[in-house]
Amino acid sequence: MENTVLERKDLWSLEQYAEKREGFRAEVLAHKQSRRVLIGQHILLVFEDEKTIRYQIQEMLRIEKVFESAGIEEELEAYNPLIPDGDNWKCSMLIQYPEVEERRQRLAELLDVENRVWVQVGETEKLFALADEDLERANDDKTSAVHFLRFQLGAVQVSGVKDGAAITFGIDHKNYQEDDVLVAENVRTSLAADLS
Repeated sequence: MENTVLERKDLWSLEQYAEKREGFRAEVLAHKQSRRVLIGQHILLVFEDEKTIRYQIQEMLRIEKVFESAGIEEELEAYNPLIPDGDNWKCSMLIQYPEVEERRQRLAELLDVENRVWVQVGETEKLFALADEDLERANDDKTSAVHFLRFQLGAVQVSGVKDGAAITFGIDHKNYQEDDVLVAENVRTSLAADLS
C-alpha cells in the first residue's frame, strides 16, 4: 500500500455522490466488518483506511452541503491524518455502554484507558497506542467515549504481519483488563493490507 492521501479529484461532487451513495455506503459497511476488533464487552476499535475515510468525508460534505473548494480542502485536511501511513494502523476507539448513567460512571472509572491499549504481532513486544495526538479528549474527571489511536509499528512487526504472524490486542487498565484478543483471519488480512 502506498501512502494514500485523498485529494479533491478523488471525491465525487454532491450530485454524483447522491447517485452513488446507497451502493458506496453498502460497500463501506461490508468493508468495515473486517476492520473491527472488540476488546472485552465494551471497547470497540474500528480501523480506518482510505475507503472508510473517503466515505466519512463524502458524508460530511453531503450533510453540510459543502461544494466550494475551500470547504472541501478543510474536510480533506481534517480527515487525511486518519489514513494509515504504511507502517501504522489508525483507528477510532469507541467505549460503549448503552445506559447513560452507567456510561457516565464507567467513563470516570476509565480515565486514561486510551493510553493503555496495546497490540502484539506474533511474539514481538506489546506496542501501546498513541492516543488523540492532535486533540484533547479527556479531562480530569472522565475519559471521552471516542478516541483516535495510532499503533506505530516497527520493521519487525510490519514484516511479521506480512509473514502471517498472529495479531493480538489487549487493554492494561486497572478497571479494564483484557488480554490476548486474537483477531480473526479476515481482520488480519485487512490490517495487513494497510502496511507497505
